[in-house]
Amino acid sequence: MTNYAAVILAAGLGTRMRSRTPKALHLVCGREMVSLALNAAREAGLEHAVVVTPPDDARFRDALGDAALYVTQPQPLGTGDALMQAHSALKGVDNIVALYGDAPLIRSRTLAEMMRRHDESEAAVTLLTSSAVNPDGMGRIARGADGGITAIVEQEYADDKTRAIREVNSGFYCFRAAWLWQNLEQLPPSPKGEALLTDLIGVAAAQGAGVASVSSDDPDEAMGVNNRIQLAEAEQAMRQRIRERWMLEGVTMPDPSSVYIDFDVTLGQDTIVMPNTHIRGRTRIGDGCEIGPNAIINNAIIGDGCAVASSVIGDSTLEDGVDVGPFSNIRGVSHIESGVHIGTCAEVKNSRLGRELKMGHFSYVGEATIGERVNIGAGAVIVTYDGVNKYRTTIERDAAIGSGTMLVAPLTVGAGAVTGAGAVVTRDVADGALVVGVPAREMPNRKSHKPSTDKSLAKAAE
Repeated sequence: MTNYAAVILAAGLGTRMRSRTPKALHLVCGREMVSLALNAAREAGLEHAVVVTPPDDARFRDALGDAALYVTQPQPLGTGDALMQAHSALKGVDNIVALYGDAPLIRSRTLAEMMRRHDESEAAVTLLTSSAVNPDGMGRIARGADGGITAIVEQEYADDKTRAIREVNSGFYCFRAAWLWQNLEQLPPSPKGEALLTDLIGVAAAQGAGVASVSSDDPDEAMGVNNRIQLAEAEQAMRQRIRERWMLEGVTMPDPSSVYIDFDVTLGQDTIVMPNTHIRGRTRIGDGCEIGPNAIINNAIIGDGCAVASSVIGDSTLEDGVDVGPFSNIRGVSHIESGVHIGTCAEVKNSRLGRELKMGHFSYVGEATIGERVNIGAGAVIVTYDGVNKYRTTIERDAAIGSGTMLVAPLTVGAGAVTGAGAVVTRDVADGALVVGVPAREMPNRKSHKPSTDKSLAKAAE
């Protein structure tokens, strides 16, 4: 394949979507539809891409960044006019692959096959057709006696004989650039006053310039999205692809239909995803984990051998061997080190928890840095906010925070320190100290806390 570029047509107003969001920017499995089309083009080897947008292209630039060049279509005058806007951005390109920003289910391997066919045939245009879809509303492929394609006939202009044709236009094209620009400029408008790419097929056939085709047996590839119903159908089809991909990669899903996995998620081998689980954004989950049931994981990094039961993990990192839940919430760019246990109905926000920490149920840790092997009893709360500002708390290694303790930030609890059950701690606690009461006061003659052997101190912390 030599000197190819992709043009993604995404300037449609999408009035049937009834939305303030441009149609091509609606999400399918966590990605904008236009982004999915661009991704397919990239994976097919099309490194150079141009996106044709409406006049206000700021939201497209926000979504795609520098992954493409941008041109605008000032007025919605048809697909041919939209493609013409990209001419100046494609100087020196020999072949153009045209895609639609509202057709998110095209596969990269299909685009690659179209380009191979285009090179072999030396045709002016190569298009993707399908006989595997419901043809209602789609342009029919008209063929001559020799089997060659002679035209695309839109359904509204087709007679009964033509409407009976099962082969339809899927809406993806490869063009010889020199031929395309010359003929696109001369393309007469449709009855509605628009310049349409479909009319180029009849022009190429009449000139004897050559029309080649590739047929897709995947009915989803031809699916365009024009309303919210079709958006949901595209989402369902893409989710099924994603689930099948990961199951073939060694992920277990006892009930795949109840699992929702976004496009950019990565899952490790021998991980189990239980029913009613949502894994979103750019989440990465390691090997041998069990996620769910009823878990929501959003833009998280989860190491090997973790378990998350009926809990929410957002924008945070879990190292290897962490277990969470049920009914807990880890959020706010938290970092949970290896071997940590977080129990039922607990919450962690914007904090770092040291390795082998144990955090009891109904506890809240926010804006904190906590050392290794700390024990946080049930119902313990870090009070971060005074009504104006938030403050941080530090708990050093091997400390034991008693059940029902309230730690009023800002403060530091020293290494090996213990707080008694129900203590309200408003001042720093020294290494190895025991504090009890409301407000908490240090008990005299306190020995250093050794959680693994000192049963009396463990009892005091309960």
